Amino acid sequence: MSSAISREDVAHLANLARISLSEDELDRLGAELPAILDHVAAVQEAASADVPAMSHPVPIDNVFRDDVVRPGLTPDEALAGAPASEEQRFLVPQILGED
Repeated sequence: MSSAISREDVAHLANLARISLSEDELDRLGAELPAILDHVAAVQEAASADVPAMSHPVPIDNVFRDDVVRPGLTPDEALAGAPASEEQRFLVPQILGED
């Protein structure tokens, strides 16, 4: 399925992609692009309507527990170990010099 890709084709594609390529890179990519396109074509052949799209090759199950509401700390209990508090909030030193 390889087709000849000219140096001008590579330069045009680089321009469309806004990629700056050196002279050596243009020559190298001109030789590599047909193989890349062959691989893309092989993947496209494998992807058909009967093959579902997926983000992972194997199913992934959620390993986390269900989110269950449980009693937590009261504000007073949460602030019990704080060095300083005010209006049921942790009181911390001002660091930005703002009012």
